Amino acid sequence: MKYYLYVFAIFCSTLIYAQDCNSILLGEIVDFHDNSPLSGATINITGKDYTATSKENGKFSIKQLCDGIIELEISHPECTTKFVTLTINGDTYSEIRLEHHLEELKEVKVVGDVPKNTNSGQENILSVKDIEQNSGKSLGDALKKIAGVSTLNTGGNIVKPVIQGLNGSRILILNNNVRMQDMEWGEEHAPNVDVNANQNISVIKGAAAIEYGGDAIGGVIVLEPLPIVRTDSLFGKTQLNLASNGRGGNITSSLTKSYKSGLYIKGQGSYKRLGDLEAPDYILSNTGIKESGASLSIGKRDFIQGWEGYYSYFNSEIGILRASHIGNIDDLITAINSDVPSVINDFTYDIDQPYQEVTHHLGKLSYYRRFEGFGKWTTQYDFQQNRRFEYDVRVGDDADKASLDLKLTTHSILTNIKFDAKQGLDFKVGALGRYQTNFANPDTGVRRLIPDYDKYDFGLFAIGSYELNNDWTLDAGARYDFSRIDAKKFYRTSRWEERGYDVDFSDIILEDLGTQLLTNPVFDYHNFSGTLGFHYEINGKDHLRFNYAYAQRAPNPSELFSDGLHHSAARIELGDLRIKSETSSKFSASLERNTNKWGYTVAPFLNSINDFILVEPTGVEFTIRGAFPVWSYRQTDAVLLGVDASLYNNWSSGIRTDHKFAWVRGTDTETDTPLIHIPAANFTNSISYTNPRWNNFLISLESQYVFEQTRYPENIEVYSPEQQENVILDINTPPDAYHLLALNTEASFTLKNKNDLTIGLSATNLLNTNYRDYLNRQRYFADDMGRNINLRLIFNY
Repeated sequence: MKYYLYVFAIFCSTLIYAQDCNSILLGEIVDFHDNSPLSGATINITGKDYTATSKENGKFSIKQLCDGIIELEISHPECTTKFVTLTINGDTYSEIRLEHHLEELKEVKVVGDVPKNTNSGQENILSVKDIEQNSGKSLGDALKKIAGVSTLNTGGNIVKPVIQGLNGSRILILNNNVRMQDMEWGEEHAPNVDVNANQNISVIKGAAAIEYGGDAIGGVIVLEPLPIVRTDSLFGKTQLNLASNGRGGNITSSLTKSYKSGLYIKGQGSYKRLGDLEAPDYILSNTGIKESGASLSIGKRDFIQGWEGYYSYFNSEIGILRASHIGNIDDLITAINSDVPSVINDFTYDIDQPYQEVTHHLGKLSYYRRFEGFGKWTTQYDFQQNRRFEYDVRVGDDADKASLDLKLTTHSILTNIKFDAKQGLDFKVGALGRYQTNFANPDTGVRRLIPDYDKYDFGLFAIGSYELNNDWTLDAGARYDFSRIDAKKFYRTSRWEERGYDVDFSDIILEDLGTQLLTNPVFDYHNFSGTLGFHYEINGKDHLRFNYAYAQRAPNPSELFSDGLHHSAARIELGDLRIKSETSSKFSASLERNTNKWGYTVAPFLNSINDFILVEPTGVEFTIRGAFPVWSYRQTDAVLLGVDASLYNNWSSGIRTDHKFAWVRGTDTETDTPLIHIPAANFTNSISYTNPRWNNFLISLESQYVFEQTRYPENIEVYSPEQQENVILDINTPPDAYHLLALNTEASFTLKNKNDLTIGLSATNLLNTNYRDYLNRQRYFADDMGRNINLRLIFNY
């Protein structure tokens, strides 16, 4: 027995001695994303003190390996560390793929005007500091920091963004990759988004980014939450703002829990409450606001695949200046000629008629998956419901009943595939399907301004960018959109005949009720869009961009169907069933320089729009409520020519100056007259001082000068019942130029973690200047807001 054990031991030792430990592992580290080689990757064998590094071609070799199973640990900058188990059997080859684009999963802080969604178009990104300073304001107010962006206001709380002279349905707002559907066609309808829910906000001027919609003739506003870092962490932020003007403020808070696996959950909420706003010399009665918002997202983000469920709620109750609620045309004449509002009451937090209340629900489910050496597929479903109530000043049994009650429900499905396996070439194709229904409550006791309708949208797009070399990048895209709108609408027979519809649309009458007609207008629109441009990097500091965008936009329901008294606007609005799609051809360019010392951007544009849709005052109509101005929609050809410019200079490590200028000229080319509601030229200058050694101390002074708008349509002649004669209604004449100063200061302090508390103090309209802005629809009745001092506390944890 001992003999056999001895022989077995000799046999085993011989096998061990004879084991092949001269095998070679030949490996190659490549990018999962596009198969490009990754140099500088570190390869370690678990349990052994051996390290190899991949070369420029991504290859590496490890010699003198014994056959059997080994485990490799591979790490690379901007990659997830990967563990790979291999079986060595003689000389062995293995290709190892790493998730090189890990930076997509991390927080990205963008500084400066660095294009993100388009290579050749004009794009500006709002800094996180700007968002925090405007936390208590609207989205439109925050975006005014960008040259070429102004606002169309209805008082101080209803603010719509205007991009290079265009607003409303020509501007697409993308909220967490969901296109907002919130009746954006109304001039007094503010976007139903909470600026605090998104820390990445950018503006794309014009239709350069047709992926998001071919009808974005004015531009696209992209709002995104910060990407979640794939790590085990719990963090949040709370910001409190207190405002002197309105004697209130807002609070917003967010909390995020993330895991190394990529799983995360984030909640955010905000509340805002202001009483009556104040002009320098009087109270702006009934201009308070109550606003609340909340959002919740849960998902998982990995390189290979990810998903997200998202829900947001937004509610606002906004008072409309009581003095703007006119009863007849003589009220309007008196208001225009008066220096003070016709109604001035004591300060209050109460919101009475007229006011509007809007609730917006948004839900989203999305999923993406990457395919090795191919690209990324994304699909998304989203749901929105927008409920709008507008309350007029009424008496009797209907005193508390809304004059306008609309419910807009939208379902959307979109999908796209991005092909980016070939280095230097990105190509994306996608499709969209959308169904929308609008319900106009007939029990308001008031003729419905917008009818019931169903709307169907279908879209296809293809976009791509190609790097010719290190200096030149080309991008192009094409898009097709089909829209059908199927409405049921009552028309007064007198209006039907007055508009000539009895000749052009007699086939859509469903029922003749004598004094009114029930009609079924059904319109189909086939729209095409395209873009072509380039980005030339002159050197590391200078860039030249050029873009041509062709875009078509179908008319919105307001432009087609408006028919009656719009109470919150205090005017009669008349749409036109003959309105067709408008077509834009826009040329834009920008020359940019960015250095640590100084930089500038000069961005001219020319936008020629055929069949441009506009609304303008055309006369007066008498109702049982009195006489009201009539605003009618029509089409014409128009040209918008302008330039946006900015300049900055870092005079020292702590002193910086910024200068921004914007000018746009709009012309009705058919009549050779100025377009209505084109923003006046404006010039903004600021100087700031920072000192990191003084608790990150910052102080800045800003000067804004808005020129008088000298180009405007002629005023109209109306009949005054009080004067018993025709008079000129000075409804189009712009107000005088004005100059405003603003001051901002802040510092950071350490409570638990470094610089986790920021305290800031700012003042707008510092000198309490009396002024009226041309694009404020309440300029007929009152001055704009006076001085506002804002205290903000930001706590990061």
